[in-house]
Amino acid sequence: MVLQMESPAPSIKVEDWLRGEPLANFQPGKVYIVEFWATWCGPCVTAMPHLVQLQEQYRESGVEIVGVAASEDAPTADEARTKLDAWLTEKCSNLNYRIAFDHTGEMNKLWRKPSFSVGIPASFVVDRDGHIAFVGHPMQLHEVLPKVLNGSWRASDEAKAADAERIARHQRKARELTLTNPIYAKLRPAMEAQDWTAALSAVEEGVALMPDNIDLRETQANLLLHKMRDMQTGLPVMRQLVRDAIRKKFEAEHWTAMALDQLFDPATDNSHLPPAERFEMGKELSEQILALNPPQGDGPKFWSYPAVARYYHESGNKDRAIELVELALKSLDDPQISDGLKQRRLPDLLQALANYKGEKVCYGALCAAPQNNFPKVPKRARTRTKHKTEEKT
Repeated sequence: MVLQMESPAPSIKVEDWLRGEPLANFQPGKVYIVEFWATWCGPCVTAMPHLVQLQEQYRESGVEIVGVAASEDAPTADEARTKLDAWLTEKCSNLNYRIAFDHTGEMNKLWRKPSFSVGIPASFVVDRDGHIAFVGHPMQLHEVLPKVLNGSWRASDEAKAADAERIARHQRKARELTLTNPIYAKLRPAMEAQDWTAALSAVEEGVALMPDNIDLRETQANLLLHKMRDMQTGLPVMRQLVRDAIRKKFEAEHWTAMALDQLFDPATDNSHLPPAERFEMGKELSEQILALNPPQGDGPKFWSYPAVARYYHESGNKDRAIELVELALKSLDDPQISDGLKQRRLPDLLQALANYKGEKVCYGALCAAPQNNFPKVPKRARTRTKHKTEEKT
């Protein structure tokens, strides 16, 4: 049976409660958020401060959050429990909601599997009458929860469309996993052994089956351009990646930023790439990102603007690079951005700004100084004619 909006909520079958009082069943009149997470899951950890805020904000409205750790990595259940308890003590001193530890797999079987929730974090909102009102990512809760509380969510066309799309998306993801698992079973050991030929063979097998898998396309370009340095094969692959990224209708900004990183990632030596072609592809991708998420628009800038700023800095337009990083920093001030996400993004953005300005910069109490080994604007780039896109959009 598919678990979806309007379904009766499954029961809570947990023996170990690490934080808060045990919850035997859902009480009528209350709204519950059942959150599946793990200590090793970065997005789960990032979402926790957001959940703390929601619990504080809506406690008086009858909201109770239940974190369910059902995917901890450890040889035994006792070791997993001890590790989890220590992690919570060290990392979450301000935790204000229940945490359950399920080592039997029963909660995953009751909740995640029938809802097609392949990954974590996964949030389930249980309405006041004990029925599922929402299944999705915890960062969506700030929009959904007020509507659940006032009773308007489940009857809305928005909710029905979102749930139908969620189920279709997860079914596609489940089908994709049946294809990717054998590919990654070959790819991971090859990458660990630095057997780039075997790794490329596995990736190309995957790309042939799933040309829209962004991780496989990114790995393919990285192997050819940076590990094997096979320009004859790698450049056509990179050109096709750029064309596909620009044509994307969904996740377009993600694709273009990923492609741009293949050409301008400062952690990678790009000196072997043909300069003219590298900058031309960088120009196309940067223009596309700025068109998708214009500087004057409301979209978050901290995801993709750092990659665009790197292109402009290497192109010789230091002022434009500084402007874009400052816009990315400003977008972190959005109150909807969780503290955890802000803390993760802020240091890199601040360091980039210090490097581009050549001086110490601060954001609140956090400061960064220019890195001694950071390259100045390349001599070649300073003589380049400024692109039209260097003008303010």
